[in-house]
Amino acid sequence: MHDRTETIRLLTVEGARLEHDDYPLDPSPAELRGLYRDMALVRRLDQEAFTLQRQGELALWAPLEGQEAAQIGAGRALDAADHVFPCFREHGVAWCRGVDPVDLLKMYRGSTHGGWRPEEHGFHLYSVVLGPSVLHATGYAMGMELDGAAGAVLSFFGDGASSQGDVHEACVFAASYQAPIVFFCQNNQWAISTPVARQSRTPLSWRARGYGFPGVQVDGNDVLAVLAVTRRALDRARAGGGPTLIEAVTYRMAPHATSDDPTRYRPPAEVDLWRERDPLERMRRHLLAIDAADDTYFDEVAAAAADTAERLREDLRALTPPDPLSIFEHVYAEEHPDLAAQRAEYAAYLDSFDTVK
Repeated sequence: MHDRTETIRLLTVEGARLEHDDYPLDPSPAELRGLYRDMALVRRLDQEAFTLQRQGELALWAPLEGQEAAQIGAGRALDAADHVFPCFREHGVAWCRGVDPVDLLKMYRGSTHGGWRPEEHGFHLYSVVLGPSVLHATGYAMGMELDGAAGAVLSFFGDGASSQGDVHEACVFAASYQAPIVFFCQNNQWAISTPVARQSRTPLSWRARGYGFPGVQVDGNDVLAVLAVTRRALDRARAGGGPTLIEAVTYRMAPHATSDDPTRYRPPAEVDLWRERDPLERMRRHLLAIDAADDTYFDEVAAAAADTAERLREDLRALTPPDPLSIFEHVYAEEHPDLAAQRAEYAAYLDSFDTVK
């Protein structure tokens, strides 16, 4: 067994460009600016959603601050025919797949169970329960292979979910059937209050060896490295090469969710260390170093982010509550007597409030 793991990196913390023979990448200045813009807008949307939850507009929110490079890099590596199976924090990947951010907030507001059509975006519904979505992703990938579909599946989960049995079972099936899937673990260092060192004695990417497919560790705060590594893994999956496990080493700057208080378990010095590795600031330094952007550009991005956040707030507050009886829709393909009886009973219960004097 090797005692060291290479972390793939194409940008230093200071924003200097690095090259890697196995992961070549030659983005244009426009593409680099686009990656920065994606990350900046997604961060601003995330901050707005956090504030909306604190103001009582959302029941819950799972922040992504600090993980923008991991999500945008992976999201921009996808082709149109690919499918994404997220967990519950992949707001940046949803952005890349064209999902309206308001639809994400509808779910966290309790207005819908999903909010978007997976077949329209190649982006499936969030799963708050950790682990099952990875099994679903593997099954979907096996189905795509049987159908002769051209795309691959990208399955997201965190370091905490990697300890779930469902993830292990998914990897066993994917390896056995050489399914066209990429397992993307966002190792943000904390499974709520459990540090990753408590969960694994070795890098999470090493786990792929036991299943018989490649495991790669990438700097998850380096959007270029994530893009290159994910693109190569997806290309391999589409070509029939089977699964790959990507461990994107990043950090959850915000709480696990708005119900969490990370100050109770996370040392401030650790947060400060990772704040110095901020993925947006790294990309900003790179753009300035190669004269691909100036202060005018960054001001324009900040203004666009503010406008996007304002629309998000306005559209969310304009939502009307769903019909309570809509909870019975989309449960079964066809209604059956038991479901009809339950609907009638609940309708009668709701009507009873109209008769109260």
